[in-house]
Amino acid sequence: MMYKKCCLCYINGMSLDLLNLPENAPITKQQVLVSIRLIEEKYQSQIDYLEEQLRLLRNELFGRKSEKHAVPDHNQLPLFTQSDNQPVADVHDEPILVSSHKRKKRGRKPLPEHLPRVDVIHDIRDDEKMCACGHLMIRIGQDQCEKLDYIPAKIQVVRHIRYKYACKHCEGVESDEPTVKIAPLIPKSNATAGLLADI
Repeated sequence: MMYKKCCLCYINGMSLDLLNLPENAPITKQQVLVSIRLIEEKYQSQIDYLEEQLRLLRNELFGRKSEKHAVPDHNQLPLFTQSDNQPVADVHDEPILVSSHKRKKRGRKPLPEHLPRVDVIHDIRDDEKMCACGHLMIRIGQDQCEKLDYIPAKIQVVRHIRYKYACKHCEGVESDEPTVKIAPLIPKSNATAGLLADI
C-alpha cells in the first residue's frame, strides 16, 4: 500500500497513527485512507499544474526564440494567402530569362594613362648577385608596380622596376636562401612618400 510511509496524520492538533487505529474508533481506517487519498489527488493535480506552468515559463525565458506571436494580430494581413477575388496566376506562363552578371575584378584600378611616368630602377647589390654555388646570377625578369607621386603643382606616376635574379647553374638548391632575389620595396601602397607626406 502506498500510504505505509505516511502513517501519521494530524487532526485537530492531535497526531494519529493511521495504521494502528483502534477498531471501535468513530472514524475507520478506510475512511481516513480515502480522505488522505482525495487530499493527495487534489494537491497532486495542483502540483502537476504548477510544474507545467513552470516548464512553460522556463521555455519562454530560455527556450528558442521565434518571431511568431502566440496571439495572432488581426490587423496584420496574411502574407502568403490569397483572397477569393484575386486571380490565380497561370501556371503555364512563359519562363523569364535573367541575364548573368559580370563580377568586377578585384584589386586597385590602374593609374590614369595620361599622367607622365618616371622610371626608378631598384637593383640588388653586386655581392648579392653571387650564388652560393659560386656562379654569378643572371637577370631572369622584372617586377613592375606604379605609385602615384605628388610634387607641388605637378602630379606624376613613378614606375618602380625591380630586376629579378636567379642562378642557372644550381637553380638555388645549394643554399637555404630564396631561389629568386629581388630588390626590396615597401608593399601595400600605390602612393610615394612625397604624396603621403603632403596628405
